[in-house]
Amino acid sequence: MEKKPLILVSNDDGITSPGIRHLIEAMTQLGEVVVVAPDSPQSGMGHAITIGNTLRLDKSDLFPGVEAWQCSGTPADCVKIAKHHILKDRRPDLVVSGINHGANTSVSILYSGTMSAAIEAAMEGLPAIGFSLCEYGWEANFEHTLPYLISIAKEALTKGIPEGVALNVNFPAKQTEPIKGIKICRQAIAKWQEEFDQRKDPNNRDYYWLMGNFVNLDKGDDTDIAAIEKNYISIVPSIFDLTAHHAMAGMNKNWDIVD
Repeated sequence: MEKKPLILVSNDDGITSPGIRHLIEAMTQLGEVVVVAPDSPQSGMGHAITIGNTLRLDKSDLFPGVEAWQCSGTPADCVKIAKHHILKDRRPDLVVSGINHGANTSVSILYSGTMSAAIEAAMEGLPAIGFSLCEYGWEANFEHTLPYLISIAKEALTKGIPEGVALNVNFPAKQTEPIKGIKICRQAIAKWQEEFDQRKDPNNRDYYWLMGNFVNLDKGDDTDIAAIEKNYISIVPSIFDLTAHHAMAGMNKNWDIVD
């Protein structure tokens, strides 16, 4: 019999989130699944890792027939400990993260624990995909994502993902009309316009609550945000090399302190 692909599943919303359950359901139709996910929500952790503190790792029986572990660390920790300890000499054919409760379009990728799990896998030389749904509620409807989860992951398994690349996949929230299709996009230029709401605790001490609005500065029709707004699934091939290559030539030419 043909050997099933080995698929590692993680997320940032925690091992009990509805999103990861839907992702596991899809991936078990494609291969052998091993789950290593945070034991509590880790949204907004970005690419944080645990240094100078303990990591706890416990078996979980949340998903019958699927080997699952819950980890006290961050999403990036989960991928690291999965590859180097749990799987040991077994190399995953694909690493998938999500499904996140909320969009990870544009600059949100930098804050996203979901995408950090996928990018950590890419840093380890593993094909990786982060999946997000543009709906934040815990009761979000994931049903429309299932066939696309399978088709995108199957394409990645058969056609491959370029080395060092993690795919950032965002699904529009479920609408009355079906999803129109899939678009390969660039990351939109946008930002979070932050505000800090100053409040008082019961002891009359000041504390602050981060708030703000997402501001899209990009009018292009080839971006992830534009695709989502038109009811398409967006796929942004993403890399962990943050070098601004376009700036190097000018700085080497114009900066007097450069040798």
